[in-house]
Amino acid sequence: MAAAAALEAVAPTGALWGLVHDFVMGQQEGPADQVAADVKSGSYTVLQVVEALGSSLENPEPRTRARGIQLLSQVLLQCQSLLLEKEVVHLILFYENRLKDHHLVIPSVLQGLRALSLCVALPPGLAVSVLKAIFQEVHVQSLLQVDRHTVYSIITNFMQTREEELKGLGADFTFGFIQVMDGEKDPRNLLVAFRIVHDLISRDYSLGPFVEELFEVTSCYFPIDFTPPPNDPHGIQREDLILSLRAVLASTPRFAEFLLPLLIEKVDSEILSAKLDSLQTLNACCAVYGQKELKDFLPSLWASIRREVFQTASERVEADGLAALHSLTACLSRSVLRADAEDLLDSFLSNILQDCRHHLCEPDMKLVWPSAKLLQAAAGASARACDHITSNVLPLLLEQFHKHGQSNQRRTILEMILGFLKLHQKWSYEDKDERPLNGFKDQLCSLVFMALTDPSTQLQLVGIRTFTVLGAQPDLLSSGDLELAVGHLYRLSFLEEDSQSWVAALEASGALAALYPIAFSSHLVPKLAEELRRGELDLARGDEPTKRSRHLRCLQALSAISTHPNIVKETLPLLLQHLCRMNKRTVIAETSEVIAVCQSLQQVAEKCQRDPESCWYFHQTAVPCLLALAVQASMPEKEHSVLRKVLLEDEVLAAMVSVIGTATTHLSPDLAAQSVAHIVPLFLDGNISFLPENSFPCRFQPFQDGSSGQRRLVALLMAFVCSLPRNVEIPQLNQLMRELVELSCCPSCPFSSTAAAKCFAGLLNKLPAGQQVDEFLQLAVDKVEAGLRPGPCRSQAFTLLLWVTKALVLRYHPLSSCLTDRLTGLLSDPELGPAAADGFSLLMSDCTDVLTRAGHAEVRLMFRQRFFTDNVPALVQGFHAASQDVKPNYLKGLSHVLNRLPKPVLLPELPTLLSLLLEALSCSDCVVQLSTLSCLQPLLLEAPQVMSLHVDTLVTKFLNLSSSPSMAVRIAALRCMHALTRLPTPVLLPYKPQVIRALAKPLDDKKRLVRKEAVSARGEWFLLGSPGS
Repeated sequence: MAAAAALEAVAPTGALWGLVHDFVMGQQEGPADQVAADVKSGSYTVLQVVEALGSSLENPEPRTRARGIQLLSQVLLQCQSLLLEKEVVHLILFYENRLKDHHLVIPSVLQGLRALSLCVALPPGLAVSVLKAIFQEVHVQSLLQVDRHTVYSIITNFMQTREEELKGLGADFTFGFIQVMDGEKDPRNLLVAFRIVHDLISRDYSLGPFVEELFEVTSCYFPIDFTPPPNDPHGIQREDLILSLRAVLASTPRFAEFLLPLLIEKVDSEILSAKLDSLQTLNACCAVYGQKELKDFLPSLWASIRREVFQTASERVEADGLAALHSLTACLSRSVLRADAEDLLDSFLSNILQDCRHHLCEPDMKLVWPSAKLLQAAAGASARACDHITSNVLPLLLEQFHKHGQSNQRRTILEMILGFLKLHQKWSYEDKDERPLNGFKDQLCSLVFMALTDPSTQLQLVGIRTFTVLGAQPDLLSSGDLELAVGHLYRLSFLEEDSQSWVAALEASGALAALYPIAFSSHLVPKLAEELRRGELDLARGDEPTKRSRHLRCLQALSAISTHPNIVKETLPLLLQHLCRMNKRTVIAETSEVIAVCQSLQQVAEKCQRDPESCWYFHQTAVPCLLALAVQASMPEKEHSVLRKVLLEDEVLAAMVSVIGTATTHLSPDLAAQSVAHIVPLFLDGNISFLPENSFPCRFQPFQDGSSGQRRLVALLMAFVCSLPRNVEIPQLNQLMRELVELSCCPSCPFSSTAAAKCFAGLLNKLPAGQQVDEFLQLAVDKVEAGLRPGPCRSQAFTLLLWVTKALVLRYHPLSSCLTDRLTGLLSDPELGPAAADGFSLLMSDCTDVLTRAGHAEVRLMFRQRFFTDNVPALVQGFHAASQDVKPNYLKGLSHVLNRLPKPVLLPELPTLLSLLLEALSCSDCVVQLSTLSCLQPLLLEAPQVMSLHVDTLVTKFLNLSSSPSMAVRIAALRCMHALTRLPTPVLLPYKPQVIRALAKPLDDKKRLVRKEAVSARGEWFLLGSPGS
């Protein structure tokens, strides 16, 4: 028995010895992992490994000792968590002793110490002992990069876990690390070393008398000059080193006396990268510096920044110089002063003013804008700086404005004033009398009003922007100022000569009306109301287009100023009354006039969405009024009214749909429920009680044998119910859905049947999954299948199929695949095939009136990608199996799907689909050609290698299409010819002469946009293969 036990004990030891021998003597690497695995599994202990290594560790040959220690170190790296405290102590002592060994042994010793530095069981005091031994025994910079990195890792590990012990070393730790880092060159190690230095400073390790030495050992790398080698596996970029070093240099004010002279020297150098790095580092330093650190260097810093902004040809240097000046001023502004201390901010700003003021008097000279930018950069740093500079600069600029009479000079001066005024918006003043602009208000307003009356459009534009900024200053403008301003804005809003001024005037009116609603209600709204009435008379007389244009401007102005709830309560009734008067007075109303009113109403609705109260006011005021007008227009006519006919036109109904949809999307569920309780019964039961004018000659029954005009108003029902929040319950839903399905297949009015199909699809998309949805779906499918049989309703049934399919595709409904298969099958239909192909465009596109996210539809993420994955294989298979006469339908459908697919999804499938896309270019359908070209252009830029394989076909087809009868196709083909130049040059060079000759023809195209693309494309082909291209 005893002999058997002895054999069992010897067996594993013999196996361990064999593994050790294979690693040390056999130079095999695998046994190290095996030994580590056995130690983790409990087969051996670390002590047994050390015993097995005994002869190797004592071998007189350094390489053998190194292999032995390497094996032990690799085992410890994987098993350090299993070590006991006593074992750690002995191993630390062993490894410290071996640091005195031969230099070949040191790398393996360091790996062992790195493993032990990760031990949780490391007793107190040993971290200090290890670092002292490394500092004393190892000349780190003579080691290889990987071994130096190991030393940095040991230090980092101890700083993370033994911080208090290391701080007990005092400045000796800092000095030791300086010796370790001194002379480091490898960027991988520098990133770690910079992080250690940053931690030394930020965690308050003692630097002692070694502040300058620590600065020198890091600042010697400034500015970073490193270009990563090609295909660098480590991925270290120059920017990584720059930011890491900057974090060190800007981490403490104690570096200031050494760093600031260095930064000034580098800013003054001729190297662009050094200038940028220095200015950015100065910017970072100002976050931790105070007046004490900056005091002695302010004159030199200002001189360097001024010179760079005045003289540089680089916008980046100018921007960084201005940012540095801003930070310097902010630093001086936030420093707390003693009562007897010098205020460096005042003296610094005085120097800036002294060097820049006189340039502001020369608006035609090149230094005027650099000077203004410097002053504005300093002024934007703090309220004190802003007050100081503004109080000195504004009087000068006001004087210069009056001294210079030319419009371009005045514009320059006013733009500078505008820059300083914008800075004041950053600061708030509790005491109204302290506001520095109060003293200049009258002069500024006078100057702005002069600009607004100047014939120069550019000066007017700056004047409008300036007054907008003045108006944003709280309690600055008087009622008289506002009245004058409103008069100017009213006049500018109706200028015929230049569109820029009236567009700017409308934008300014909207911004100021939100701040001063009383002034605009009192002075501008009455003027616009009068203008609107004059416009009605002009329309009635059929006056010239100029007056019609003025009428449109008035509508735009009314919508522009509707930015405050109180103003909306005045402008909305005006617009609605305008529509009603057009109806009653038999005004000669063109379609464009009514659409313009609806567009203004929609813009008001969009502005009301920001305020729930305004949103509800607009909805309950505008929607019933529009519905009443539309219902009145749909009735049999007793008296002639042009507007009634116009209101039922497709374009006008589409404009009204936009108004009602916009007015509904932002309603709260409670308010939406109130509204739906009125509007749905209006269409189902003819309940007109809630309409403002409800005396009609006959009942309103759009679904029950109503006239064509009444059925067309289902579009307005669609706009309302398809914009409601999903959680709003719709009354009489079953009846409504059945009526919509019936109307959708009515052949007498395509507009109303399409509106019914869209409304049905919009409601279906929002319903929660369940029996109700399944019943409605079955109802629609039955109607579609019946309608698709030969007969008069095929087109309407197809439209219903298309919209129901889209509703299901958007929400990932399980039945969507059945309907898309049915749609794909229709591509082979002789009558419906082309429409089915265009249907794929609808399925992949975003709609504007129904099934939108804004209208609360259920639109799942990446529905296009899913549709592509599920349906493109069937399209490709169907194309190959189809007869020649219907193949174009498959190509058209496929082109629509690919054109709207995110390109990252398309690129992996490109090799299999490209041949079909190229075939689609030969299709005679311009829509297919345009869609395919739009799909191919970005692919030429993103997948040049794949596209290069088909360059011959691409060149031929693009050149042929550049002579297409369709202008849009010609433009797209020329853009693709331009994009072809991104393919590898050797592939393209054989085609260069042919392409240049062929592109000469579109240079003479009758359309300017085609000629423009031809010039661009031909120019790129001319440069192909030339040096530097």
